[in-house]
Amino acid sequence: MPDSIGLTSTIPIEIVYAAGLTPVDLNNLFINTEAPEKLVRQAEVAGFGINICSWIKGIYAAVLNSDVKSLIAVTGGDCSNTVALAEMLRWRGVQVLTFDYPLNRDNHRLWQQMEGLRCALETTWRDIDKTKKRLDQIREKLQELDRLTFQENLVRGAENHLFLVSSSDFNSDPDRYERDLDAFLKEVRERRPLGEAIRLGYLGVPPIFSDLYEAVESLGGRVVFNEVQRQFSMPYACDDLVEQYLRYTYPYDIRGRIEDIQKAIRERELEGLVHYTQTFCHRQIYDIILKESLSLPILTLEGDRPGKIDARTFNRLETFMEILKSRK
Repeated sequence: MPDSIGLTSTIPIEIVYAAGLTPVDLNNLFINTEAPEKLVRQAEVAGFGINICSWIKGIYAAVLNSDVKSLIAVTGGDCSNTVALAEMLRWRGVQVLTFDYPLNRDNHRLWQQMEGLRCALETTWRDIDKTKKRLDQIREKLQELDRLTFQENLVRGAENHLFLVSSSDFNSDPDRYERDLDAFLKEVRERRPLGEAIRLGYLGVPPIFSDLYEAVESLGGRVVFNEVQRQFSMPYACDDLVEQYLRYTYPYDIRGRIEDIQKAIRERELEGLVHYTQTFCHRQIYDIILKESLSLPILTLEGDRPGKIDARTFNRLETFMEILKSRK
């Protein structure tokens, strides 16, 4: 197989690295290009309908424009359109493996998925365990970065987001990622604490907006909890790989996510929640359950295409911040 292998979502990257391959998170590959909107348009020219999620379109075009010739598609526990996306890319000559998270968190079924991936990538459990220990060293530092965000008020919401969201593949180079993380931690420890702000939690998938965190801070708020991005960093200390990915909340039922959010509300003294939903995504339905289950005010923002937030979204965010300030 080629050295690089794309990922449509977070999977046990310990298996990929143990096999001597380089994982590439295709979501980050898409959104971090110079002009992600062009990739969306490229997919639409190819025939993708207007009512297909922009992330799916962007991943499709990003793969075709890159050196990625094989990928692992998460066909259970992530986007409902990934099955068709995987078929489309296979039709275009890309080698596709699949990985399914069992909705009921069944330990044995998850182990079977990992074992199947291990066999397909031709590695050993001994090498996987060794790789896990290496990556866990970096994850411990990410937990410290997160602590400095909500406890010491030294890290901005956007900075927290960027490091945590990149931990899905460690930017395809764990050693370099760790060096960058070490340098950042050294820098922030020398900062003066950030000023008083409304403490917010960000819920849902990472935003397609490029300036959401900056907009929040311009209105007197600060995100001190990035729900799903934090989950990418595997914030639980687990020696067992299967247990680690069973505790990863994103691909399973909503109850695990709610428990994680409720704990964050208490520990981080959150005052409000911003729930981001992607246009045409089935996960929008979870907004109903979140609002019925959580005690804090929730602002639901919907994003469609990559770029800066529009005036209407900014106005809604501004109104929400004023409400939270009046409550405080």
